[in-house]
Amino acid sequence: MDLKKYLPFLQWLPDYNKDYLKGDLSAGITVGIMLIPQGMAYAMLAGLEPIHGLYAVTVPLILYAIFGSSRQLAVGPVAMVSLLTAAGISSLGPSSPAEYLLYALTLAFLVGLIQFIMGAFRLGFVVNFLSHPVINGFTSAAAIIIGLSQIKHLFKINLPNSEHIQEMALAIAQNIGDTHWLTLGIGLLGILIIKFGKRIHPALPAPLIAVIAGILLVWGFGLTERGVKIVGEVPSGLPTLSFPSFDINGWSTLLPIALTISLVGFAESFAVAKTIQAKHKNYKLDANQELMALGMANFGAAFFNGYPVTGGFSRTAVNNQAGAKTTMASVISAILILLTLLFFTGLFYYLPSAILAAVVLVAVAGLIDLKEPFELWKKDKTDFAMLIATFLITLTLGIETGIITGMILSLLVVIYRASRPHMAQLGRVPGTKIYRNIRRFNDLEINKNLLIVRIDGPIYFANVEFIRDKMNQWLSERKNQTKMIVFNMESVTSIDSTGAHALYEWIQTWRTNEIDVCISGTKGPIRDVLNKWKLIECIGADHMFMDDYSATAYFDQTLDSKSQEKYAPYAIQSNVDKK
Repeated sequence: MDLKKYLPFLQWLPDYNKDYLKGDLSAGITVGIMLIPQGMAYAMLAGLEPIHGLYAVTVPLILYAIFGSSRQLAVGPVAMVSLLTAAGISSLGPSSPAEYLLYALTLAFLVGLIQFIMGAFRLGFVVNFLSHPVINGFTSAAAIIIGLSQIKHLFKINLPNSEHIQEMALAIAQNIGDTHWLTLGIGLLGILIIKFGKRIHPALPAPLIAVIAGILLVWGFGLTERGVKIVGEVPSGLPTLSFPSFDINGWSTLLPIALTISLVGFAESFAVAKTIQAKHKNYKLDANQELMALGMANFGAAFFNGYPVTGGFSRTAVNNQAGAKTTMASVISAILILLTLLFFTGLFYYLPSAILAAVVLVAVAGLIDLKEPFELWKKDKTDFAMLIATFLITLTLGIETGIITGMILSLLVVIYRASRPHMAQLGRVPGTKIYRNIRRFNDLEINKNLLIVRIDGPIYFANVEFIRDKMNQWLSERKNQTKMIVFNMESVTSIDSTGAHALYEWIQTWRTNEIDVCISGTKGPIRDVLNKWKLIECIGADHMFMDDYSATAYFDQTLDSKSQEKYAPYAIQSNVDKK
């Protein structure tokens, strides 16, 4: 067994040098500083005490550093997963903070279990069913919901925990008159610092500067006495061992949201990891290993008082920009958080909740993509409809319903497109042996008695009716002039049993109607299928051709018999023959 495949850190550790350390140290400290306010803010978004956000960026980071195949991915709490965690647990109606935490730990364990099993069974491809328009629509809607959920902290007004925009908008309208203006002012100051601090330099720890400014304002002017809500006592010390619930009934309740977090978290993580890896050619990204690594990170969160984690866009970009060469940068970030937990948690006592809300609001604002819908409207109406449907359903019916609906829509579009493969009638380019689609070119040579058809895709149970109907339409348009059909199969990728039976039936029917049939351009795997189902025997070896030109010459009776005999094996031979 190749340990380096399952423990990717062994690929870089033996050759680790000072140049690597310089970049990793710089990136580790930079991202660690980012993680302090982000971890606390996202934990609050997830409905947990801020300390659990710091716990979630200790052991999980170290575990990912050991098992992850990306050398720049920064793992930890993210806005999307935090909101999904809050939405999933709130729907269960926990009776106490302790029960809420137990649900969060159990959720992290289930997410880890799902991701690890998916990785172990090489199921990384499943995330492909979340198409880009679906992810875009879902992310934009979720970002709006996340933003609205922070209004209660920014304005210090009472709002219900909801993931439905209509309920949130109504509650905000009813309670906006109770705005605490001092809290709002602090929150807006935090937003300005974070937003414009990034413009000064991308590596500037603007969120931390906002946190320091907020703490100094509240402490220096005694603003707690004027109603500004603060984080309060933050427990110090290393994260202690914790245990999720192993109650099967609880698992069954949390499983849908755990599956959603697993897929959405992996999709977000792998997308950014793939983008960054394209800039580094010294290692390869493995989707299945990434799943197992994220699974291990979530196990770490479950057993050390954290909550579900995944790779984050902004932190990973900063990690790469700050010079991270290996996952040692994540270890350094984790060490910095551990030092904070040991010695510096007391400094966060006067941290205003409005500043943490500002951190979340600035982070999610970048997730709302206004450009993509307009692009899709111009270029792909189907994908536009998918994006808008996912967006509206997520906004109105909830996060979980939105992503599940998006996945179903993606599958339906895949099935619809697969059931309607592109088909083309071909004509010969004058003076050549090349054939092209007659709908795209006006000067092709076309014989009204010869129908040459190319199918671009598989022939299987979902599309045989469409292919048959299209063939009948074209034959009808030619007013029964067709004497021979040539099936160009150079673009056919597979044929299942239904497709084989349909081909056999079509050949028999057309020949009964005095229309001969030939097949051209088959690839090896297709010839194997034709041979297994005795379709070569049905159509006749002398009706199998390497290309359309040979088939046309056969129809015109200009094909040299010696050449036909010489090249016939290349048109009919399969693995079965070879054996």
